[in-house]
Amino acid sequence: MSALAASAFFDQASQEVRFYVDVSGSSVGASIGKATLHYRFRADSRTDEPLQTFTAHRAEIEAAVRRRVAAGSLQPVMLRENDLPRY
Repeated sequence: MSALAASAFFDQASQEVRFYVDVSGSSVGASIGKATLHYRFRADSRTDEPLQTFTAHRAEIEAAVRRRVAAGSLQPVMLRENDLPRY
């Protein structure tokens, strides 16, 4: 596991998973809220495990960060529900 992958953690105070993404060799700080994770990936669930949900969908979430950076977003990138593709 890379240092970036190991760095993801849930911040109780902000209710966000905070993590870093490698974007063209640079480490970009990012976050995604517990509510966004729940409604986007586990809307039918009664339990919330934000770090587990994040880990299960990390590739998709990191791709969203890369798209935001490519579109000009500055650090830290705060993902919202509309940043993630719909199924």
